[in-house]
Amino acid sequence: MAVNHRIKTILRLLDDYYPKDIKCYLDYTTPWQLLIATILSAQCTDARVNIVTKQLFKKYDCVHAFAEADIKELELDIKSTGFFRNKAKNIKACCKKLLELYDGCVPDDISQLVKLDGVGRKTANVILGNIYHRPSIVVDTHVKRISNRLGFTTFTDPVKIEFNLMQVLPKEHWIRYNTQIIAHGRAVCTSRSPKCDRCFLLPFCPYGLEHRLHKLEHEG
Repeated sequence: MAVNHRIKTILRLLDDYYPKDIKCYLDYTTPWQLLIATILSAQCTDARVNIVTKQLFKKYDCVHAFAEADIKELELDIKSTGFFRNKAKNIKACCKKLLELYDGCVPDDISQLVKLDGVGRKTANVILGNIYHRPSIVVDTHVKRISNRLGFTTFTDPVKIEFNLMQVLPKEHWIRYNTQIIAHGRAVCTSRSPKCDRCFLLPFCPYGLEHRLHKLEHEG
């Protein structure tokens, strides 16, 4: 796959400014814990999920415990993550399926992962990248926003963005692109009031250049 000079430069700068090592922002010690934490992270911050799972994984210390959990009690345990009724239902059903089909183990194939309750391509790719170290692209809100701003994609649908980025980015950069973009999205390229003037990617970012131009015109 040919990668144009602008994209190569952006990826090099990301490597210069952020660690190349894979960093998962969700706390876990086992594959099934990461699976559940990622399900909980939908429409919720990683920080909040980590607060909840600190106690949750002590109370439910195995897949079987979640599969046998009282649904109302589980709802209360995860209530602060939002959408708790649907999440509790999915977690319980997901763990039952893990026991019935995979002997309690988290599968390493995306076609099997997405058949689990509450698991879409984003969650599946988190597992593939962080647990099994398979090249995968996780499209969260940061990746969606910044990939569009950088002109890597024009899509808004996460699945279309994922496949678009698979064509645009070198395979060896897929996994760390997500964690680097999360770091950049939190510190610089925020959803509201992005700090374009102090962004090291500004010379290569269509959105940033246009944003700065509008700002200069407004000030003038």
